[in-house]
Amino acid sequence: VQLQASGGGLVQAGGSLRLGCAASGRTFGTRAMGWFRQAPEKEREFVAAISWSGGIRRYADSVKGRFTISRDNAKNTMYLQMNSVKPEDTAVYYCAAANSEVVSTRISVYDYWGQGTQVTVSS
Repeated sequence: VQLQASGGGLVQAGGSLRLGCAASGRTFGTRAMGWFRQAPEKEREFVAAISWSGGIRRYADSVKGRFTISRDNAKNTMYLQMNSVKPEDTAVYYCAAANSEVVSTRISVYDYWGQGTQVTVSS
């Protein structure tokens, strides 16, 4: 199973960006999926997570109201719509698949990871 993150780049503060995460290989069944990010010299942190059906979504307080997570199971793809971005959103963004259908903020329950895509927000 492989995850491929894409869509990162340079964007001005207040702008928008859409990240994608394509899954290939064995299907993920009913696994929850999530986005995490890691800024320079900081630990990787939770951004958003979504259930298989999309009916349950969780967000970090820092992105709530600005970011939207979604998934298209027919295309084996997950998305992160980032609006009203801020310089503090600058980080490498990683997508991940959880080891169950439970939507969690804990890094330890995610056992498949993409390679990361850089997002840089200029002020």
